[in-house]
Amino acid sequence: MSRSRIEQRFAALKAEGRAGFVAYVMAGDPDAATALKILQGLPAAGADLIELGFPFSDPMAEGPPIQRAAQRALAGGMTLTGTLALARKFRDGDQTTPLILMGYMNLVLHRGIEAFARDAAAAGVDGLIVVDCPPEEAGPLADALDAADVSLIRLATPTSDDARLKVVVKRTSGFVYYVSVAGVTGVKEADETAVAPAVARVRKASGMPVAVGFGIKTPERAAAIARVADAVVVGSALVDEVAEAVDMNEDVTRRVLLKAESLAKAVRAARIGQTTV
Repeated sequence: MSRSRIEQRFAALKAEGRAGFVAYVMAGDPDAATALKILQGLPAAGADLIELGFPFSDPMAEGPPIQRAAQRALAGGMTLTGTLALARKFRDGDQTTPLILMGYMNLVLHRGIEAFARDAAAAGVDGLIVVDCPPEEAGPLADALDAADVSLIRLATPTSDDARLKVVVKRTSGFVYYVSVAGVTGVKEADETAVAPAVARVRKASGMPVAVGFGIKTPERAAAIARVADAVVVGSALVDEVAEAVDMNEDVTRRVLLKAESLAKAVRAARIGQTTV
C-alpha cells in the first residue's frame, strides 16, 4: 500500500481544499520510547503526513536544532535499524498516515540499497528523502525503491532552474519537496511571496503536489505558506520543543504534540474563504 498512502492523502487534501501539515521528528530523540509516543500522537495532533529523520553524524542540510536532535538520538543509541523498528511500531497502530524517512545516503549504502528498500517497505514506510543523493547517481536507489513500492521524494530549491527541474522530477513520486530558502534548516524564514511562483513552477514541471519546508517555525508562517503550497513541512520548531522540554524537565511528548497541534490548526484554517491556490 506504500505509495498509495501518499497519493490518497494528497487527493483527500485536495478534495478538502486545504494544504497538508507535514511534521518532521527525529527518530530516537530524546530516546526511543519517547520518540515512539510522539510519532503515535502526531496524527491526532493534526499531522497529515510524518517525516521521520534517521540520525546521522554529519547532517549537512540541517541547521543547529536538527543537528542537536541527531546528536541526542545517536547518544541514546539510535540506529537505522532502530529507526525502522520505530516505523514498524507506528504502522502497527496506524494504517493510513503516510510515513516518510528522511536522511543521508551513507547509512543507506552501508545497509545495502536493496536491503534498505525491502526493510523500509516491510516497516510500513511510504517514501524516502535522501538529502545528499543527486539525481545523476540515484538510479540504483530509485530502482530498488520502485521494486519495493516506496516513493523516492526529491528536493527542489530556489536555485533549481527549468532545466534542472526536469532532472529533479524525472523519477520523483508522491510529491516534490521544495526547499524554500537557500541554506540549512531552521535558520532563515520562508517568504510566501517568493514561494508562490516557485511552487507553481515545480507543480508544472512535475505534475505532483509540492510540499514546502525549511524556514517555517510559527503558526503564522505555516498558514502563509499553506495558502500557496500543497503541504507545509515543519521540523526545527518541533525538535526545539524536545530540547526545551528536556532542559526544563517537562513532559516531552505533551510539549511537542501541543506545538504540532498549533501548527496543524493554522495550516487547516489558512485557506478559509480562499477559492484558489
